[in-house]
Amino acid sequence: MEVKNLVSNNGFSKDGIKVISSIDGVNSSMLMDITVRKMKTGEEIKLLEKTKETAILLVQGKINLKWEKNNQYANRKDVYSDNPYCLHVCKNEEVIIKALGESEILIQCTENHETFKSKLYSPLDITLQVSSLDIWDSTAAREIKTIFDYNNAPYSNMVMGEVISYQGRWSSYIPHYHPQPEVYYYKFDKPQGFGACFIGEEAFKVTDGSFSIINGGYVHPQAAAPGYRMYYCWMIRHLYGNPWTSRVDDEAHKWLLDEKN
Repeated sequence: MEVKNLVSNNGFSKDGIKVISSIDGVNSSMLMDITVRKMKTGEEIKLLEKTKETAILLVQGKINLKWEKNNQYANRKDVYSDNPYCLHVCKNEEVIIKALGESEILIQCTENHETFKSKLYSPLDITLQVSSLDIWDSTAAREIKTIFDYNNAPYSNMVMGEVISYQGRWSSYIPHYHPQPEVYYYKFDKPQGFGACFIGEEAFKVTDGSFSIINGGYVHPQAAAPGYRMYYCWMIRHLYGNPWTSRVDDEAHKWLLDEKN
C-alpha cells in the first residue's frame, strides 16, 4: 500500500480528541499512536497500554499526574513561556491524568517489549539550545528542546522534542532527512499564525493545530511567516536495528554549513 506524506488540520472531536496517527489505523506508517487531547477542568483520563511505552506531554494548562506511587502537579502557561513537563512510562504502567484547569496534552505511544524505569521530565531537566543564531543572517534561528532521545533514553523506541521557530525564520535546517518516520504537531502564538512545511518536493501550509506526517527518506525543512512564532513538537519512531541518532544533511545544501553569512 502506498504511503503518503501529508499535512492536515483535522479538528478536535466533541470530546476534545484529535487523532494524528494510529499503529493500526490512520497514518499507520508512522508506527506510533499519537493523540492530542483538550481536557476540561476536573476531567480525568486513565491510560494503560499493555504492550506500548507512553509519553505524555503537557502542552498547556494545569494537570495532576499519578503513576506507580507518584503524584505530581504540572503547570505550563504556554509552549513559548515555559519548558515542558513530560511523563515517560513503559508498557503496563497505569497513568491517571486529572485536569486542574483547561489543558492540552499530547500522548505518544509505540510498541516496546522492554521494561524501564518511568521518568518525569520537568522543566528543569530540559536543555534549551538556540541554533543558527549567528549564521545566514539569523534566518534559521530557532530554539530546540530535546526531551528524550537515544542519548538519554536508549531503552525507548521513540524520540520527543520541541522547536520554536522565530518569526519569519526557517527551521529543520539545513534540509535533511532520515530513514525513521517523524510527526510534527504545530502551534502558533496567534490563532491566525501560519507557516510552511516542505516534504520532499511538496509544500504545505501549516496553521495552529496542524500536523505533518513525514515518511522516512524525505527532506523536511520548515518556515514560519513573519509576525508569528511557530512551535512544533517533533516525534520520531526508531526503526528496529536502526535508531535515530543523527540526521542526514541534503548534499545540495551542505555548502551552507561552511558559510558564515
